[in-house]
Amino acid sequence: MTEGERGEGAGGRGDVERVLREAAPHDLFEAVRGVLARDHGAVGAELLMADYASAWLQPVTARPYTADSVSAYSSVEGRAFGSQEPHVVAVSDGTTVHLPVSVRGDRLGVLSVRYPAGVRIGGLLGPLQEVADALAHEILVADRDTDFFLQARRAQRLTLAAEMQWQLLPGRSCSRPEYDLGAQLEPAYAIFGDSFDWSASPDHLTLTVNNGMGEGIDAALLTGLAVSALRNARRAGLGLADQAALADQAVYGQYQGRLHLAMLLLRFALDTGEVEVIDAGSPRVWRLRGGTVEPFGLEAQLPLGMFEDTVYTCQRFRMLPGDRLFFLSDGVYDVVSPAGEPYGLHALTRAVMNTRLLPPSQVPRALLEELPGYRGGGDAADDAMVVCLDWHGRPGADSGGAGG
Repeated sequence: MTEGERGEGAGGRGDVERVLREAAPHDLFEAVRGVLARDHGAVGAELLMADYASAWLQPVTARPYTADSVSAYSSVEGRAFGSQEPHVVAVSDGTTVHLPVSVRGDRLGVLSVRYPAGVRIGGLLGPLQEVADALAHEILVADRDTDFFLQARRAQRLTLAAEMQWQLLPGRSCSRPEYDLGAQLEPAYAIFGDSFDWSASPDHLTLTVNNGMGEGIDAALLTGLAVSALRNARRAGLGLADQAALADQAVYGQYQGRLHLAMLLLRFALDTGEVEVIDAGSPRVWRLRGGTVEPFGLEAQLPLGMFEDTVYTCQRFRMLPGDRLFFLSDGVYDVVSPAGEPYGLHALTRAVMNTRLLPPSQVPRALLEELPGYRGGGDAADDAMVVCLDWHGRPGADSGGAGG
């Protein structure tokens, strides 16, 4: 039997995908459990979804809230989640394989598969990871038709504003040969104004990060309007300056300058690393290059919706392979220590260097976890956002030069 025949035969990826396509959206995991038992000899399986804070893995084998969550960092399941590699745990009565459930770098959770003692696991890892990958793709599709997996992600109830914001986001991480992205919002269950968006094409990455004015539902509505306007302009094929202008008109038309939105808009050329950027007020950018951390100075223009018919212009700079960018809202860089020192002055540099070996998918959470200790405890005065971008460049493309 050829490799292709094995892939489409019983237990192959083609068979798994067919079973998942035929399953009801809320029964995806039960279908996977059946495939694992029938075709892979498993005696049990459990699916865990990452919660909105990326701090806990929530079991969804049964209905949500029927089993205890585990740490996304210090547990054996968390090891697979963090490393994005299978993690095998053998004990006297059997072996459990923990597999990352991810789609194009977006980490959704972990699939844990149990075997009796004495089973050789080595040859099973590849096929089991294919099952986990197929499940990840189908979960994203199923989210359009069922609340089951979205409910399972919740360690606590979301506010209405947070519900609106999370539904607006493209994901929390993304990976392509040219770049890796990771992002996180806090407080995860009560976020209201900060947001991010990205979109990839064959030759470009478009990234926006914003800090909406106001609180609660008002801030979420403002952000939703601006992001939807930008997507509408981008999907119509407009350039970056025209995208900003259309969003500016939409926000001003709705609020007449009473509310506005600070945003960074960036368009990366994957071949060359050339970047077009519009700094519409905020958030801030820091760059790690060659062991040096520094604020990335841009020419600030007016926030979206502040005045009617604002004209926006693009600046340009160049990314070099190995560059890491940090995009931060004011809920991060303006945090003040008990001694009155802003986080963005010196503490951010230390945090950036301390996390330089982590992948971008883990960096935002690590930075945000430092903030409560830095400000001396207590509740945050503002919501906070961190987006981390690692630039690799396109292999063989012209990505040299002096940089920006």
